[in-house]
Amino acid sequence: LYCEGAEVKPKSLPPLDPEVLSVFMPPFISRDDTQVMNAGNSLNKSKRRSFRKKKERPKVENVKSLNVEQKAPDTEDITVPKDIDLLGLPQLCFPGGLYITSESKEDHIHFLVFTDVCGNRTYGAVAQYYQPLQVCYFTHMPVCFVPFAVCVISRYPYFNALKDCLSCLLVQLRPLQDLDVEEHIKEFSAKLFLIPSPPPGPLHLVFNMKPLQIIIPSREDPDSPIIDLDLHLPLLCFRPEQVLQIMTCILTEQKIVFFSSDWALLTLVAECFMLYLHPLQWQHTFVPLLSRQMLDFVMAPTSFLMGCHTDHFEEVSMEIEDLVLINIDNGDIAHSKMAEEEPEIPDVPAQAAEAFIKRVESLQLHYDLELCHLRASTDLGELQMRRRAWQQKLNTEVQQTALQLIVNIFREVKDHLNYEHRVFNSEEFLKTRAIGDQPFYRKVLETYMFHSFLKARLNRKMDAFARMDLSTQTEEDRFNLMFHTPRRLTMEKMASKRFNPQYVVSRRMVISMPDLQEIRLPEAPTRKSSLRKLECTFCLLSAVRMPSKSTSTFKIPEIHFPLIFQCVHSYYTDFYNHLSKAINTLPPDNSALLARYFYLRGLISLMQGKLLNALSDFQNLDKTDLRIFPTDLVRKIVETMAPAERLQADRKPELKKLISRVMENQREVMKIDDHVKNFELPKTHMQLDDFVKRIQESGIVKDIDTIHRLFDALTVGHQKQIDPETFRDFYNYWKETEAEAQEVNLPPTVIQHLDKNECVYKLSSSVKTNYGVGKIALTQKRLFLLTEGGRPGYAQIAAFRDIEDVKSTTVAFLLLRIPTLRIKTLSKKEVFEANLKTECDLWYLIVKEMWAGKKMADDHKDPQYIQQALTNVLLMDAVVGALQSSKTIYAASKLSYFDRMKNEVPMMVPKTTSETLKHKINPSAGETFPQAIDVLLYTPGHLDPSERPGNAHPKLWCALSEGKAVVFDASTWSIQQHCFKMGRSKLTCMIMVEQSQVWIGSQDSNIYIINTHSMSCNKQLNDHRSDVTDIVVDKKSGIPSEAYSSSLDGAVIAWNISTLKVNRVFQLPCQNLTSIKLHNDQLWCCKCLHSIEFKGSITSHSYYHILPRDEVWASYSGSSDLYIWNTKDFSSPPQKIHLQDCSEITCMIRVKAQMWVGSSARLQGKSKGKIYVVSAEKKTVEKELVGHADTVRALCSAEDRYVLSGSGREEGKIAIWKAE
Repeated sequence: LYCEGAEVKPKSLPPLDPEVLSVFMPPFISRDDTQVMNAGNSLNKSKRRSFRKKKERPKVENVKSLNVEQKAPDTEDITVPKDIDLLGLPQLCFPGGLYITSESKEDHIHFLVFTDVCGNRTYGAVAQYYQPLQVCYFTHMPVCFVPFAVCVISRYPYFNALKDCLSCLLVQLRPLQDLDVEEHIKEFSAKLFLIPSPPPGPLHLVFNMKPLQIIIPSREDPDSPIIDLDLHLPLLCFRPEQVLQIMTCILTEQKIVFFSSDWALLTLVAECFMLYLHPLQWQHTFVPLLSRQMLDFVMAPTSFLMGCHTDHFEEVSMEIEDLVLINIDNGDIAHSKMAEEEPEIPDVPAQAAEAFIKRVESLQLHYDLELCHLRASTDLGELQMRRRAWQQKLNTEVQQTALQLIVNIFREVKDHLNYEHRVFNSEEFLKTRAIGDQPFYRKVLETYMFHSFLKARLNRKMDAFARMDLSTQTEEDRFNLMFHTPRRLTMEKMASKRFNPQYVVSRRMVISMPDLQEIRLPEAPTRKSSLRKLECTFCLLSAVRMPSKSTSTFKIPEIHFPLIFQCVHSYYTDFYNHLSKAINTLPPDNSALLARYFYLRGLISLMQGKLLNALSDFQNLDKTDLRIFPTDLVRKIVETMAPAERLQADRKPELKKLISRVMENQREVMKIDDHVKNFELPKTHMQLDDFVKRIQESGIVKDIDTIHRLFDALTVGHQKQIDPETFRDFYNYWKETEAEAQEVNLPPTVIQHLDKNECVYKLSSSVKTNYGVGKIALTQKRLFLLTEGGRPGYAQIAAFRDIEDVKSTTVAFLLLRIPTLRIKTLSKKEVFEANLKTECDLWYLIVKEMWAGKKMADDHKDPQYIQQALTNVLLMDAVVGALQSSKTIYAASKLSYFDRMKNEVPMMVPKTTSETLKHKINPSAGETFPQAIDVLLYTPGHLDPSERPGNAHPKLWCALSEGKAVVFDASTWSIQQHCFKMGRSKLTCMIMVEQSQVWIGSQDSNIYIINTHSMSCNKQLNDHRSDVTDIVVDKKSGIPSEAYSSSLDGAVIAWNISTLKVNRVFQLPCQNLTSIKLHNDQLWCCKCLHSIEFKGSITSHSYYHILPRDEVWASYSGSSDLYIWNTKDFSSPPQKIHLQDCSEITCMIRVKAQMWVGSSARLQGKSKGKIYVVSAEKKTVEKELVGHADTVRALCSAEDRYVLSGSGREEGKIAIWKAE
């Protein structure tokens, strides 16, 4: 903390040069007093000078750290904050100059921001006040007034809190004499130093500064900024259109200078705009307040954001060019007069701007209007809290409005990213923007700010942008995640791009499993326009109607003076006791608040030197909120622990595991690959591997098998490598075809015959047919003729599922044989004929591939097949267009995957399988390879008015490899959450413990807890020492009371579900414990198959189930037989059921009166996944279902209406079966 004042000199004339009088820095206790306490902030000795050095070093009070002895005041090496220059600071404390006045002026507060070379910011709050001087050498006045300034420096932007603190200090300083002032300021700074910064989350800290209660707000989450200012200030100073202009200037990284006659407004308004951009971050110079001596800073050659007094407006605007000048006082935005041409600042994309303006105009920005109906407050504290509550609510609304603007502007960037190769296809992204929006995007895409934004997207960072994008997705967006299809306009978009509210609200809002026979799956995702008004409006409504998160406050105990060790020790003891009391009285289900109390108590224990206590509290964050775990701090604690303390910690299993985890993570930390490539066409010849990479980067197709077939097609008759020219021709033809398809504009009379989600993917040239002259059009569902003549018309050729036969032949015309395509359908006697001439062979391949793909999609109930067939035919078209050789048709035939499968392999699906199978979904959609499905879990829907409607739907949880999980909305089978990441190990089990919690066990010995409301993983249980193998829940009277988890080493832990505390631990005398089951108040454990009362034991089994009729159904590892025991008589031999063609039983579940058994089976010499449905009563196999191309790895039941099965990595799909 710094105190500035005037050095009075007899012969000086105003304005005077201010200088530093005193510096107060932590720690504020002598070294002798800190022997017991390992407390205090060790500040870096290095300093960075931004301003000229003048005069001599200022006086320093109590300047030392734990490791540095006190230095003499004139020593260069005194300890100061590294980004603060004491010699330049006075200019900023008196930015307009220091003047002695004949009368006292009102106290004034303004704010500072300091930025070091690494971009780290430090913040300052300056209070100016005037003191009378009886003898004045400058005038003949008997009394003059000298300005003084007190500056508080903080690592955090607590603008309102520091303003309140300084306001209280100024009241206390008025009656004091000079010597008392300095001592009082020292105590004030010491008190502020003892106040901790709250961890992110719903807990604010409150302390008494007399006469005000000071609130230190927390940030919303670890990635969010601290907001302790009035976010609506720019909305009071500028019209919404001007706010958008300023945000455009910042997004395009202009040289920006704010002007105001109010020094405080300069910093506050600039900070508001920085917060509006979150999570984007300004990467350049940021000096929101320049003193008059620092005006030459605006001559910097790079982008910057600075602030000046309005007195300097003319000077700055006349002498420097290319500046954007923003006058806060009158709301004007201008350009410097030196510029020959006024720089063109593009407009924010139109639809995003429109939605933002409407929302801003609806905000209530004036507190006086809020007070009209309220009684007058007679209590200062109540008045302060009422105003703060109103401001907090308004801040949330402004923040959500600004975030929605950013999301609307950049939402579709992700559609042009390749995550595997970290490529952004900027040219393709620009082509999809509206013409009027392109200048904006062209400038923004070149900025450092956008580059950092791209890195975060490619790293799949779940920040505020990603959360809002996810929460405001439409069903169309979710289906786009599942089906990677070339972009085309749907009929709906073609007919009208205008917003249709009925389309938005037509989403299914059911809370139970759908009737799968009624689900109509979209067979093609739609091409997105530049910014859909549909999304804009719906998303904005979603954003502003989100319920505001409730916050709590914690009152910090009083700090007693004089500041000696005993007083500080007493303060920390009181603080610790207050926190302990809060922890003991808080309901266990309020884990968010509990985590903040543990965090603060850990900090206080650390300040007291009680390192083991601190570690224990930080370890509790695993079970309350992992997001705020201070990894770096815990690592430093461990590294500085004395050997005796480290030995004590290692004796406690939970602390030993914590230390091991933190230190191992440090060793395993790998540099994050944060490079971003822009897509470029190759310049050298490509072998297969490089070709695969290039095609994936281009965004044309991701599937490796398809790319291999494309490579074969493009290298027909050549060496097995592709030259840059061939790749360029292929890529350009693909993109030109895509662009041409965007220009297809069908008349309404044609559109009315098509489904709203259909897209025209290919048009032939004008040809003669037996239906008339016209163009043949291909959609994902049908072929139709776009007839020509006076009025274009529609003639149905064939739906792909109705095709009976396709032939390529020739017909005689005079002396010529004209190639002709013939299509015979089941519904028409007349055969369609088209004289396609040179296009005939290609259309023959296309129609046969689509026909085969549609048949396979229908037979296997898997809509992805038709998408794959569609991709294949478009690749054929591009190959023919690019190669232009005699072998083009033969080359294109290499891509006829489904047609070849139909001819080579019988495609018939067994009748029983076809009747029972309802649908298939692919959780690996968008990935390069399919991934094995390790665990499946179905969770029923629920109605909760506080939640988004989508959260009320039933969900299907799917565990994939390397700790990943995908969540589907089970009412529509669209992806709700694309990817949870829980460690890097295989996930082994999942269970819904209660309505708000899903527990997921992992081979890394942890149990991860998912909050089903926020869909986030912020807790974990780490008491197991080996792979977690199973979790079950004990429900007393239908209410979850206790959960049991088992691990491979034979440990079984009983958990209190609400507190997450361990109730009991059982250690079974066996290894390889694979699963547990609850039955008749007994816990059955397999491998040893003991009950917890150890009444009996049978041989090792891998999979088993206990039926209500006192039967245990089980199977060996590697066995193809089921064994059934009577639980009342284990001495009798088990009944055996042999499963025909079964190689190995892999999983089983009970559904009603049936056992569904998943297996690996040998069929026609190939390994397949097979499900046996066994009657529990008759002990016979009722059905054999063959629906997977790989082993059935997981089974789960959905309300006993459906059974879901997941397969191994060769297929990686989920089948949905109807249960009887």
